[in-house]
Amino acid sequence: MATLTLSGVRKSFGATAVLHGVDLAVRDGEMIVVVGASGCGKSTLLRIVAGLETATAGRVMIGDQDVTALEPADRDVAMVFQNYALYPHMSVFQNMAYGLKIRGLPKPEIIRRVDEAAALLDIGGLLDRKPRQLSGGQRQRVAMGRAIVREPKLFLFDEPLSNLDAKLRVQMRAEIRRLQKRLGVTSLFVTHDQVEAMTLGDRLVVMHAGHAAQIATPMEVWERPADTYVAGFIGSPAMNFLAATLEAGGAAARLADGLVLPFADGSRAGEAGRKLTLGIRPEHLRPQTGGLRVMVELVEPLGAESLLHGRLPDGAEMTVKLAGAVHADGVLEVMPIAEALHVFDGETGRRIEPLG
Repeated sequence: MATLTLSGVRKSFGATAVLHGVDLAVRDGEMIVVVGASGCGKSTLLRIVAGLETATAGRVMIGDQDVTALEPADRDVAMVFQNYALYPHMSVFQNMAYGLKIRGLPKPEIIRRVDEAAALLDIGGLLDRKPRQLSGGQRQRVAMGRAIVREPKLFLFDEPLSNLDAKLRVQMRAEIRRLQKRLGVTSLFVTHDQVEAMTLGDRLVVMHAGHAAQIATPMEVWERPADTYVAGFIGSPAMNFLAATLEAGGAAARLADGLVLPFADGSRAGEAGRKLTLGIRPEHLRPQTGGLRVMVELVEPLGAESLLHGRLPDGAEMTVKLAGAVHADGVLEVMPIAEALHVFDGETGRRIEPLG
């Protein structure tokens, strides 16, 4: 096993900067999930670790070895791709054994490794089949098996579940997590799916415009997002945002309609009138007379809960999540749970922590 360390990794394609200096230290056996929207630089970062792209600046260390300038074959990493990348003319056994054969391992060792990986992935009965005879989930298992037999220092996953249907994605992400824990291999997993990120990662790297906006455990990212981008990206449905100003004494915020919302966790620094952005998750709003007036435009019944979409009088969009089946028409008044209010600087978007 090994650690992975990225120091000041930058990447530019011509005049276009894609990565702006990423620093990351992955512990031995840790599963790190890199998550972000399309174009944020997450796949480029993974390809630099794999050696498929060359960093414009910075350093990549695997264990104590500087691999920044090494070829992919010399880095002792195994990659699972989005499209599986199986050889169509080879059997499952041949696909899994090919990399070992190229490395010159003796045949008995190749058979042992393939059989062990096939048993681990429950594909022992598929070894004689060709990829075209397999389902999407089976192909994904073969791709993972090909990586496992390498016994690498580092696993790299490039959105490996994006081609699967919703039910199979849930099953496969659970299998990947169990396997990673069982094997204890240091892993870097790239996805745009926040649910995958939250359920798979020991820690998350939330990428935004080529920067690591936040590196933290899934629950820390959820409970204390570093800025409005992270807050809006992690969570489904997305967090609501309201413009506000700081009240004198810093213990409350005033909305544009005059409603004052107190901070349950302490005051914030700044003069009265400081511009704020308040973050409120849809599930942290409760019906209450005298609260925010939401003009309901759409109700989505989801069985155990309902999503209500609407607008405030100033035009700001608002989503409310309530338990059970809800039939709302016209105006719904809701109040945020004070303990769940997130406070950000209105100009920089950075989180403002309570004082004391």
